[in-house]
Amino acid sequence: MSGVKCRRRDRADDQAPVWHNGAHMHRRRARTSVLPWLAAVAALLLVSAWRPQARAADAAADDGLPRPVCPLESIVRNDGDIPVWEDDPVLTPRKTAWEDSLGGRVAARPAVRARLQGWPALALRDRAALPGDDRAFLEQLARDTWRGLDAFTDRENGLPVDHVRLEPDGGGAPAGVVGDYTNITNVGMHLIAAVAAQALGLVSAAEVVASIERTLDTLDRLETHAGFFFNYYDTTSLERTSNFISFVDSSWLTAGLMIARAALPPLAARTTALLGRMDYRFFYDQKLGLLSHGYFVHRRARSRYHYAVLYTEARLGALIAIGKGDVPEATWFRMVRTYPADCLGQNQTPVAAVHKVVRGHGVWGGWYEWQGERYVPSWGGSMFEALMPTLVIDEQRAAPASLGANDVTHAVVQRRYALETLGYPVWGLSPAAIPGGGYREFGVRPLGMRGYGAGIVTPHASALALTVTPAEATANLRRLAERYEIYGDYGLYDAVDPATGQVARTYLALDQAMTLVAIANHLRPAVIPNLLATDAAVRHALAILGDERFFE
Repeated sequence: MSGVKCRRRDRADDQAPVWHNGAHMHRRRARTSVLPWLAAVAALLLVSAWRPQARAADAAADDGLPRPVCPLESIVRNDGDIPVWEDDPVLTPRKTAWEDSLGGRVAARPAVRARLQGWPALALRDRAALPGDDRAFLEQLARDTWRGLDAFTDRENGLPVDHVRLEPDGGGAPAGVVGDYTNITNVGMHLIAAVAAQALGLVSAAEVVASIERTLDTLDRLETHAGFFFNYYDTTSLERTSNFISFVDSSWLTAGLMIARAALPPLAARTTALLGRMDYRFFYDQKLGLLSHGYFVHRRARSRYHYAVLYTEARLGALIAIGKGDVPEATWFRMVRTYPADCLGQNQTPVAAVHKVVRGHGVWGGWYEWQGERYVPSWGGSMFEALMPTLVIDEQRAAPASLGANDVTHAVVQRRYALETLGYPVWGLSPAAIPGGGYREFGVRPLGMRGYGAGIVTPHASALALTVTPAEATANLRRLAERYEIYGDYGLYDAVDPATGQVARTYLALDQAMTLVAIANHLRPAVIPNLLATDAAVRHALAILGDERFFE
């Protein structure tokens, strides 16, 4: 199947296979699935290779701190016939009836597009007309990106559609395909992007309030479970299209609601009501002291995978859950910085991978090294795992000797690996759309415990780096715009293959929102983190970050 999200509407594979017990990719981003039988074969191969180490890693440390389960062990815990990452079909009778009334799914496509608030007038901007001054260039990119985020929103319910893939143009307004579904991280990031747009002067406070009120009206109508939203919804019928309730996605919606509450007092009562329904004890596994990937409503069971790796996009959710008092502070320290050195399934043997004590909590520390750079790895080595949380948390200020230092190094290695090792003219490896259709995970393999392979370059990765290496990130964004046909009416498209110059002419709601918020935080220093830091729960959580030193 072509397109960005290679997934049928009658199937929700929110939990694609992940062979570790740490962070998995955002399920809305894993738009391709792996056949269950293939995963089962891989599991058997990996288990047979790992078994001797499993016994060692299951042993307890001398001080009583349990050793974490090694990466290759997590896949063997399959006590049922149905793989944990497989979701069952969710029927959408209202959407089907609406499509049938218009002559069927294909015939209904123009009506889907007509629900959007806008459409690009042209496929490509004149590269020569882009501002020469760096600040003016970023302001232009922010303005165009916001116009796209606003345009690709359902005019009736205020939900952002997941993506729009534009077709090769013959001049004028391009044709395209609308991914008319959304994920709750998309919704949370859309709220944050609207606040960022106001901070940049792109929209008035009254306009933002009206826009977010419409989105909140829709959230009040959506089906939920235990106070949480499902992972996917159809943006036309508002039917859920998933059985899965995702911890990490829920946390990004929570962050969006908190930021909207802080920035827009008229919305405080409504956002507080939604926030009050979400108790993160729902995801907490008391036995392991970790947060589950999520909950399958149709099975009445949590996912058997947990977030056991600290340096991923899921760390925001752990902080929120701790700050709210829903889970204990120890949860933060139960997530590994690296796995013990004798664990198989890692890209390299970590340095100083020992258990230590921080704030009275045991924690497995350690770091990796590459060409003189020291860093705590993420799972896949992608930029969004490393830096997405910095959109809302000022880790440079709150955790300068741990997360803050690590953020800088990940950006530096991303740049060096692409330019020096791969010989690319541009850098920024992170999951993104593929030229010609489809979607894949990309990363810098040495930066990950397992590590994704290199491939296409995505602008949102450079935008995320504005927080930590602003000059280099700005120069790279300019180079992308100048070198490739990647700047459309609504800003930079999702990705380019530097080997061929082919561009994925797709706008993804998540990636565009990350780009806008990152630019806002650069042009208006830490505007979004400063808002979130006013939340009492977040203030409480930030207090636990300052004591840790990753590299001691």
